[in-house]
Formats: sequence, structure tokens, C-alpha cells
Amino acid sequence: MHGSKVRLGALLLGVSAAAMAQSGTAGSIIEYPVPSTSYLESITTGPDGALWFADFSGYIRRITTAGVLTDYPVPTQGSEPFGITAGPDGALWFTELRLGIGRITTSGAITQYPVHGQPNGITAGPDGALWFAEFDGNKIGRITTSGALTEYPIPAHQTTPYEITSGPDGALWFTETAGNRIGRITTDGVIDEYPVPTPNCMPWDITKGRDGALWFTEYNGNKIGRITTRGEITEYLVPSAASQPSGITAGPDGALWFTEYVTASKIGSITTAGVITEYPAPSGTEAWMIARGPDGELWFTGNNTTAIGALQP
Repeated sequence: MHGSKVRLGALLLGVSAAAMAQSGTAGSIIEYPVPSTSYLESITTGPDGALWFADFSGYIRRITTAGVLTDYPVPTQGSEPFGITAGPDGALWFTELRLGIGRITTSGAITQYPVHGQPNGITAGPDGALWFAEFDGNKIGRITTSGALTEYPIPAHQTTPYEITSGPDGALWFTETAGNRIGRITTDGVIDEYPVPTPNCMPWDITKGRDGALWFTEYNGNKIGRITTRGEITEYLVPSAASQPSGITAGPDGALWFTEYVTASKIGSITTAGVITEYPAPSGTEAWMIARGPDGELWFTGNNTTAIGALQP
């Protein structure tokens, strides 16, 4: 499949996409169509040099950096694939809200492991296992590459853990959307929680920055947060009002790149000094989750839209 390149800002300036189609131009977006029934969620770079993403409608999909798409239907109908990450075993591991944890090889063979609690975000841990957040279970789960499961209850009640990432300190860090906290869990299962200053901000996605801190989005707070491994939090207001920051990832330029969902429909970047720049995404994209690709571009999914986007930073 072939994408059409749209220079950021072209829609606002009234410039046609064809006039802006300059290969490799910094600050440009290429969009690749996906099936119209798609409902795209998390995206990650695979060990095969392609991008892999979860489709809530029942697929794991793979797209090359040239835009060639391959679809793998998940065996269990209605399992609702959501989070995805590259595993330590050369496979991709993903969550299924209605079933548990899935594993898919780069050739498309899928194995499923039942888990209760609606697994959501997932990441590879420093201990060679996969760690995931249980949205309804109020737990953090750990699964080995052989399928052995351990679950750790979060001390606070009804926190709705959402996304999780491996930190620079050998622990796992996660967001608590209802608890309004950032959590930290060691590989031994010891949990600490840090309240975010802005009330009801709904911490959403979280990633490790090059500065040795963790960076997270505040979906309702309209801010980007930074937390040190000592639990010190700094918040940065996103210029666009009610922008609904959602996905976040570390970019090749040392900045953190994030998506702004329906209200703003933009891609933003924030330096480690807190300077934010925003770029309008193509109309109707509804940028959702984002990951750094093997080509140095930022790849993002459009939730409830039918495109995958790639941005040249």
C-alpha cells in the first residue's frame, strides 16, 4: 500500500498534499490506509524491522516502513487486542481485554494465555518477562515467555492501572488513571505510588526519557508530566486547550513525542527542558498511540480512523 504525504500545517494553510509531497522532509506525515473496520490501539517496533499494532476489532497487524500491510486475525473472536510490545524472545506480546495475554511470532503464529482483570498496557521487563497492567483487576501482572503468570495487587483501591513501561532504575513504572497516581513496581513485586499534583488528570501513557526520568501524558489534565526515579513530579501544560494527550514515546532527537486525541488532533513534542511544539495532523486522524520506528520516524495509530501515520521529526 502507498501513503500520501501531508506536510504538517498544510491543512491550515490550504496547501494541497500533492504540492507538499517532498520525501524525507522534516515535520511531514505519511499516512497508510488500513481496513475500514479497524479500531487501532497500541503500536511498537518489532524485531523484524517492521511496525506491529493491535487492532481492537480482532487483529494484530504488521506494516513495513514502506507501507506494506499484513493482517493476522486473533483466534478468539471478541478478545479485543489492545497493548503490544516486543518481547525478549523475538516475538511480539499483546494484551486482549476480554481474554488475557497473546504472543505472536514474526511469521504470525499466535498463542493465547487467559488472564482476568482486563490486561491493558504491556512492556518487556528487565528480568526477561513481560509485565502488564490489569485495568479492572487493580493489579500488575507478570508473565514469563513460557506462560507462567504472577499477579501483584496494587495497594490503593480502584486505581485502574493503564499503561506500563520499563524504567531506568530496573523497576517498572505505570499509570493509574482513576487513582491519579504514577506507580512503581520492582521485579520482586514491591509497589510504591506517587500522587500527581493535578486532580483528576487521568495519567495515561508513560515512557522512559533520555534524561533518566519517566514521562507521561495527562489525558484530562491537558499536561505532560515528568517523574524522577525518586518520585518528584513536574507538569507542563499543553498549549492547545483540552487536547487530550494520550500516547507518548521517546524520539530520536532526545525529545518526547506525544499524541493529542480528538479535540486537537495533533502530534506534539516536548524537550527535556519542557519546551512544547505542536503539529496539526491530517484531518480526521484522531492520533492515539505512538512509537519510534526502526527508520527513526514516529509512527502513530489513528483510533477510530483508518490510517497509520509516520512523522519525520
